[in-house]
Amino acid sequence: MHFTHQHPLLHPSLSKLDSSNLSSHIAQKQLSMSTAPTFVATNNMALALLLFCFFLAASAGNFYDDFDITWGDGRAKILNDGQLLTLSLDKNSGSGFKSKKEYLFGKIDMQLKLVPGNSAGTVTAYYLSSLGSAHDEIDFEFLGNLSGDPYILHTNVFTEGKGNREQQFYLWFDPTKDFHTYSVLWNSRSIIFSVDGTPIREFKNLESKGIPFPKNQAMWLYSSLWNADDWATRGGLVKTDWSQAPFTASYTNFNAQACVWSSGSSSCSSNSSGKSWLTESLDATGEGRIKWAQKNYMIYNYCSDIKRFPQGLPPECSVA
Repeated sequence: MHFTHQHPLLHPSLSKLDSSNLSSHIAQKQLSMSTAPTFVATNNMALALLLFCFFLAASAGNFYDDFDITWGDGRAKILNDGQLLTLSLDKNSGSGFKSKKEYLFGKIDMQLKLVPGNSAGTVTAYYLSSLGSAHDEIDFEFLGNLSGDPYILHTNVFTEGKGNREQQFYLWFDPTKDFHTYSVLWNSRSIIFSVDGTPIREFKNLESKGIPFPKNQAMWLYSSLWNADDWATRGGLVKTDWSQAPFTASYTNFNAQACVWSSGSSSCSSNSSGKSWLTESLDATGEGRIKWAQKNYMIYNYCSDIKRFPQGLPPECSVA
């Protein structure tokens, strides 16, 4: 087996988590987690949602134009005239792809349908990253589980090569049944992670408090599907069942409203008009949705893990 192209920083960062502490968090949350409230949309809201979905579909990119398959020996496939991409994993290898363009700020959406059934041991990684030891990175990672158990959505932010900012969530739906939209809004003010339009996490620019923020390094968008059964599911206790292979994750409706970085300059340098996302931030409704998501579905927060940081929690935990 070879995983030379897997996400290089997942294992080091996660191996530092206290697995027993995390398991305790998960067990407690399973007992107390409430179901998602029912949101009743007005006609205007429903119409707005319909128009948004139409716009997203109409503006979605073509995988042939937007991405290069970077590894997997044929296990990654672009289908349906460029409208669908699939990654697969078997006992010999996983697979992955990378954007053709670099971005420095943007609003990036991708619809994913995750590995169904017994996905224990697998990781589907979807992330932005620059290069080098002092790289910046914005992570969505989906940790597989036994059939019937929920996926874990793992998020992280690296600045100047330093991560250890993990927050983990359950989802309020089965991410293997249908496509769902996972979005990153990244501008000079903050990084906002959203699921189906609901913000779940914000990492604010607190440079005025001496906390580094990713804003100087352009990033590529990557995704990979690979085997991590030495740590991914319950600290490595549950191994990948290769009789279920190949494991497949699917992607569609990629959309990047973003500043493209090329030859040392940004496509937004000369004209930022019409790019409202460059200055977008959470309003009171968005902040309320983050509180809802974190209250009901967060199962791990590095800012609450005193055992992990005996010398004191990271500074952004108290400042934010």
